[in-house]
Amino acid sequence: MDCNDIALVTGARGGIGRALVTRLRARGLRVAAVGREAAALAEVEADARIAADCTTPEGAAAAFAACREQLGAAPSFLAHAVGSTLIAPLHRTKADAAREVLRVNLESSLWTLQAWITALEGAPGAAVFASSVVARIGVANHEAIAAAKGGVEALVRGAAATYAAQGLRINAVAPGMTDTPMTANMLKLPALREGAGKQYPLGGVQTADEVAAVMDWLLSPAAARLTGQVIAVDGGFTTVRPLVR
Repeated sequence: MDCNDIALVTGARGGIGRALVTRLRARGLRVAAVGREAAALAEVEADARIAADCTTPEGAAAAFAACREQLGAAPSFLAHAVGSTLIAPLHRTKADAAREVLRVNLESSLWTLQAWITALEGAPGAAVFASSVVARIGVANHEAIAAAKGGVEALVRGAAATYAAQGLRINAVAPGMTDTPMTANMLKLPALREGAGKQYPLGGVQTADEVAAVMDWLLSPAAARLTGQVIAVDGGFTTVRPLVR
């Protein structure tokens, strides 16, 4: 696969996005870090910092145009780490809140993938998206976010089929509870952290870098035969029931 050395990471100021930027640069890629606010990207160590709102087709297209302007080419590698969550039973979920979670998680994935494919103009590449364990197994009070992330997984599989002949690999990870700024309130008390960790067969709450490591691998030559896959990074949550002692 003849790819350039440029990667674009959306949601780069978040825990997983920032960890992935560090990993990609450590193995020699030039990285464009994308976020909605320029000031929030100031502390992200990247080769280009791009303020863009990828929840709209115009914003997503602008991110790739800026990458080409600043780094000289469209990125062969894409990591879409934009996301939000919503924990509420469906009968208590307001319409605006549901629309927002779909916009941030699903629509941003759709428009960012479209913009990337368009920017590559037929060249090969690899992309990775962020789903969630709640799209793979029923978890109470997660209906809206499960619907959004389930859509992301369907998007990944469909696009992987459409663009395989072009040499595009499109995969996703589905993390369980991860220690990031987004989950800080859910993990701020030791009792809450301990309770969350007990849900996972391997125990504990995973770090953002542990998720970023799998995303990095999916973008690497080592994963050259993988496309249309969703890898659960969840300590066994969706597939394993530990022995109760």
